[in-house]
Amino acid sequence: MKPPTLSPPNNRILVIDDNPSIHEDFRKILSPGDAQLADELDADEAALFGDAPSISRQCSFEIDSAMQGQEGLKMVEAALAAGRPYAIAFVDIRMPPGWDGVETIQHLWASYPELQVVICTAYSDYSWNEITAQLGATDKLLILKKPFDNVEVLQFAHALTEKWALSHRLNGRLQDLDRMVDERTRDLVTANTKLETEAAEREHAQAELRRSEERFAKAFRASPVPIAIQRLDDQRYLDVNDSFLTLTGYRREELITGAPPAIQLWSPAARRDELLALLGPHGPVRAFEGQFLSKHGEPRDVVVSADVFDVGDDRCTLLLAEDITARLALEKQLRRSQKLEAVGQLAAGVAHDFNNLLTVIQGHATLQLAAKNLDSHLADSLNEVALAADRAAALTRQLLAFGRKQLLQPRLIDLNYVIRRLTKMLSRLIGETIVLGSDLAEHLPALCADEGNIEQILVNLVINARDAMPGGGTISIATAVTEVDAARAAVNSEARTGTFIRLTVTDSGSGMAPETLSHLFEPFFTTKEVGKGTGLGLATVYGIVLQQEGWIEVASALGAGTTFRIYLPAIEGQVAQNPETEAAPPSISGDETILVVEDEDAVRSIVQVILEDYGYHVLEAAHATEALAVWAQHRDTVQLLLTDVIMPGGITGCELAARLRVDDPKLKIVMTSGYSRDVVNRDLFDAQGIHYVSKPYRAHEIVRAVRQCLDTA
Repeated sequence: MKPPTLSPPNNRILVIDDNPSIHEDFRKILSPGDAQLADELDADEAALFGDAPSISRQCSFEIDSAMQGQEGLKMVEAALAAGRPYAIAFVDIRMPPGWDGVETIQHLWASYPELQVVICTAYSDYSWNEITAQLGATDKLLILKKPFDNVEVLQFAHALTEKWALSHRLNGRLQDLDRMVDERTRDLVTANTKLETEAAEREHAQAELRRSEERFAKAFRASPVPIAIQRLDDQRYLDVNDSFLTLTGYRREELITGAPPAIQLWSPAARRDELLALLGPHGPVRAFEGQFLSKHGEPRDVVVSADVFDVGDDRCTLLLAEDITARLALEKQLRRSQKLEAVGQLAAGVAHDFNNLLTVIQGHATLQLAAKNLDSHLADSLNEVALAADRAAALTRQLLAFGRKQLLQPRLIDLNYVIRRLTKMLSRLIGETIVLGSDLAEHLPALCADEGNIEQILVNLVINARDAMPGGGTISIATAVTEVDAARAAVNSEARTGTFIRLTVTDSGSGMAPETLSHLFEPFFTTKEVGKGTGLGLATVYGIVLQQEGWIEVASALGAGTTFRIYLPAIEGQVAQNPETEAAPPSISGDETILVVEDEDAVRSIVQVILEDYGYHVLEAAHATEALAVWAQHRDTVQLLLTDVIMPGGITGCELAARLRVDDPKLKIVMTSGYSRDVVNRDLFDAQGIHYVSKPYRAHEIVRAVRQCLDTA
């Protein structure tokens, strides 16, 4: 604590002793109550110091008492707070209980380091070395042996109060000297600062100029944006950064020459003249689209910003070029994906509605074909109708595959096994003039997919490659495991990171032009002659791959063949064995009561006719609300619900089945739809006793599904 300002002398003394008589002795010695005792004390002092007694010596000391060290500490702190500190403390060495003298002094000095202390002791409790070992070497500590002499006490009191006063006067003088030194130093510093200001400002300006040039140079070189500086009059390059060299493919010395450059980056060159024309009257140019031709002849789409500025005596152009080639490709790819998605939704919707019509056609045709004594000519005609309906159904399945709405039966399969099993059949498809080869990676992970869809992908790609090689050639099928990182995924809007199985089909055929590639996966788009293809093959492949959570990459050029790379997610797990074909039930007729729910009147009618023809009792409803009313009246007799999945009225077939299952957990359910399992509640679909039939279906197919469901335990 900083000592407070106090005008000397300071005659305040604190006595800390547990013996009241000691306090009384100090008062008698240091603060006598009558003049005679004061005269005696003055005489004793004169004898000691050899001076005549003065009026100031007649002044008594102000004595305060404390019985314990803790009490003494509080009094010292209170005196400091009041601005009247003690000059001396007489402290007994022994003060049981509580702190002893040494511990008390430690606390006193912690609060007030300037306090002069006299240890009063009648014993040899501590040696001087022990005391100083605890309190430290100091000139503020004396020892007074008990019983003490009055003159000795007076001597200590006068000497230590004088010492305290001298110390304060000395501190005050030192503070005055410090202030004088500080003031003089500040004057010198101010003068020196004024002398150094001009030199420092000049040096700072030069340093800032150097740093500015250095910062510009570093920013120019390291900028990820391609930058070039050209003279305006002759278009000579004065400087280019590393990103500009990367963009154009040229070396620095090829661009920066002493003569006007022979290299023309702009394609066409007239586009550069348009930019320069805009720079004149309009000032800075922003977002100017153009195209550079790299050293290797590769076109790079760029967005250029330009401005005119002076470099010395030269009028120059600053060009900043952003390479947007990859971005434009991604945007084009995204637009294509969005277009295909929209077309896929439309195709799936058309296929769904068409499947309802085909269900009616196939149902009536097969129902009539089952009649006895059928005229042979009528039977042939009905067979043609049924076959045409089958071909139409195949087309709708392809549309559903493109729209990712077909029913899947995924399981863990070995892609290499599927390829090897199909190789013989594929060889027959492509003919003898085309060589089919394979390069299958060993230890390929499992693939969770619908095996029939994988076969369809392979068949469509191989047939497409065959048609591109009318004069013969080679087709190669390869598999590999690949890790797709973020950088690789960024170049394809449909890609994502992870471990994938890559299926590659490459042919040596005629290849495709860029405009053909842009429409490659659109349904009904084909480059083949009329009648040679439906245009659904690659569209089907595209839909299947996306439904399998993968993507396709195509590389092709005219005269250089085509490569399809299909990425499918790899799965850790045991490959499933081929499922065994279930034996058909011996009889598909019955007499159970079936609730048929179908919003298409024609479909509902033919299903009712088919089921009744096989002996079943049929209750019908056009939508779920009507079905609930029918159920309320006949719940005790209905044994099976045959319902379409998508229906109007706000309640789907899945929701209807769930409600009825709550009322009767044993109810058997068969669902039908022109869509796939994507629109079916999978938890419900996988439940025991529920079967699914895709539209369109023949009469015996729907009856067999009903019979199998009823016979399921």
